[in-house]
Amino acid sequence: MLTLSSLRTRWAALLGSFVAVLLGVGVMTAMGLGLAASLDPPARAPERFGSSPVVVAGLDRLTVEVRRGPGTAEVSQKLARPHPVDRELLAELRKLGPVTTGTGGGAGAADVDAVGVDAVGVDASVAEVRAVVGERARVLTGDARRQVDPSYERDAEALVAVNSLLGTAGGVAVFVSVFVTASTFAFVVALRRREFGLLRMAGATPGQVRRMLLGEAVAVGFVASGAGCALGAWGAPSLVRVLVDGGVAPTWFAVPDTVVWPYHAAFWTGVSVALAGAWVAARRAGRIGPVEALRDASVDTGVLPLSRRVIGALLLVGGVGLLAWKLGTDPAELLKRKTYTTQPMLLITAVAALAPLLVRPVVRLVGAALPGAAGLLIRENAATSVRRTAAVAAPVLVTVALAGSLLGSAGTVAGAKGAEAAARTGADFVVTGEAGAGLREEAVRGAVGDGATVVGSASTAVYVVEEGSALVRSEARAVTDASALAAVSRLPVVAGDVRDLDDGSIVVNEEWERHEVGQSVRVWLGDGRPVRLRIAAVLAEGTGDNGAYVTAANAGGAVVDRVEVRVAPRGSGMERAGVAAALEGARSERAGWTVRTAEEWLAANRPGTKAHTRLGFLVVLGIALVYAGISLAGTLLMATSARGAELRSLRLAGATRGQVRVVVVGEALVAVVVGVLLGVAVTAVNLAGVAGALGMLSAPVGVAVPWEVLGVCVGACVAVGGVVAVAGVGAGRVR
Repeated sequence: MLTLSSLRTRWAALLGSFVAVLLGVGVMTAMGLGLAASLDPPARAPERFGSSPVVVAGLDRLTVEVRRGPGTAEVSQKLARPHPVDRELLAELRKLGPVTTGTGGGAGAADVDAVGVDAVGVDASVAEVRAVVGERARVLTGDARRQVDPSYERDAEALVAVNSLLGTAGGVAVFVSVFVTASTFAFVVALRRREFGLLRMAGATPGQVRRMLLGEAVAVGFVASGAGCALGAWGAPSLVRVLVDGGVAPTWFAVPDTVVWPYHAAFWTGVSVALAGAWVAARRAGRIGPVEALRDASVDTGVLPLSRRVIGALLLVGGVGLLAWKLGTDPAELLKRKTYTTQPMLLITAVAALAPLLVRPVVRLVGAALPGAAGLLIRENAATSVRRTAAVAAPVLVTVALAGSLLGSAGTVAGAKGAEAAARTGADFVVTGEAGAGLREEAVRGAVGDGATVVGSASTAVYVVEEGSALVRSEARAVTDASALAAVSRLPVVAGDVRDLDDGSIVVNEEWERHEVGQSVRVWLGDGRPVRLRIAAVLAEGTGDNGAYVTAANAGGAVVDRVEVRVAPRGSGMERAGVAAALEGARSERAGWTVRTAEEWLAANRPGTKAHTRLGFLVVLGIALVYAGISLAGTLLMATSARGAELRSLRLAGATRGQVRVVVVGEALVAVVVGVLLGVAVTAVNLAGVAGALGMLSAPVGVAVPWEVLGVCVGACVAVGGVVAVAGVGAGRVR
């Protein structure tokens, strides 16, 4: 009965928590439905071999035995150059039935032999085909035939991107929901201290007070979670359309009709979030004594109990310590998206927990610039009412810290990768060719003559077993001339000489387990062939894009797809304009060639934040901004409604209505500025960690601050804070 009566009379105070949980559950439901669609995509008919009952495809994975505990296990990686179906096997398959390449009808023996195709369709029984093929190739039937469709790899990568985006957004939604709900309930307890004191004076036990608050949280959680599930079901199709239109998800991506686990997960998470947010506040409410009913002072005391100090200090030490530990042991880990997405949350929670301790000095600093009697009142009220100021600052802190840390870290890493790529490139022109375009280094060299240095390279990969337990893939370039590579490029060599690269050696980077010049390392080439190569040179680790280099003999079947041209110094032959004209002339005679200046090629291929990553971060920031608006509005309305006596005293002291509004709005804006400064401090620590990692990895260091996004977030918080504060004063009818 006590809980029901409290809900009827205090529903307005719980509105902020209700909306926060509702939106959180709605977001989690929509994200969960999207994840369900990506984890169990609908069955789709094969495109390339739809009319063939059996498909025989070349081997496309490298399988190696590694150490696992006391025994061994087999691990595999996808080959950079999958094997074609060999001619001997094709001849045997033709004896079983018609063979087709899947390019529009049957193919004769000569056609199939000449192409060296990756897969063929066979019109024969599965058992017969398996008996003939054995371990020489893959036999695909049913839906597995889609593995050789042109869109299969692209769709698989898109689904991984969808998983990453939705998982990150859902996790942040849970974090912000708990944060906002806990902050709201804590402020509600602070405003209701006299009420709880009266209840204790009337005979209520601490347990009854706690159960009343937890009962309110359960009621809010159940009702808001149910409404949130309905909201998520309504919004999921719109989310899917945004993902498809943004090029993140495949065109066939759709919300599943029969899956129910996202609703259960979101509903019970919402209830748990409401309870978790109210738990600490309920324990604090249970400790309020009857004497609190007699207190009439507005000065906040005991705002930071010992338990909160300890938790906040541990989180702060843990966050900064983890950052320092990663800098010292594995700085490359700090450049990974998963790390710089989760790392800020620990520091945000720590600073929010210690906010009451930080509010007064920050308010004094900000308020020192406020002139006149109104400025004095704003400064002293904000510094005295620590709980109110901290409650308003908390959602702003979350929004600013997430915006600065997530987008800033992503932009900093992308900028370093771009600068690293530019530093590696010493060419004046880059010629690229499409698959099958017939790009040849000899043709480019013939066009420019002796007036330029030319080197061709092919994209491939090498594989190495590290620590005996992991098969690691490293992207590589197979070059035609090591001396020309050294002349055309500016590789960050830390040991050895790139010109020593030959068919029996390899250039690696510092990330490799074995990276000493002269050492021998066993690797598997892009087509799966095992070889043992000597390390000729070692490159700096950098951001991870300084891959390996091998010669064309170790290309694993890869063909030249890029030719770099560096013009000879002025006065020693053909100059830049002449080389450009020669290359354009050669391009006009060969379809599929693209000739660009080095600057144009770098701009077209500059590493940057992937579209799905940026979209995910913007979704996360949108969620945080909405929560910030809700929390700001709820906190300010509750605070203003509880300040009726205080504001009337101002009016009795001679303040006009306009002056009262200035004071209330000023306090709200000062609290917003406090949140902004704390968020900027968290952002600075996180970006400093990323910049430090770049420096330790010998990568270009430059911090990218997302000023536009930060400006939008701060502007939105200021607007909401100002408008709601004015509305609260107007609703209070202060006289």
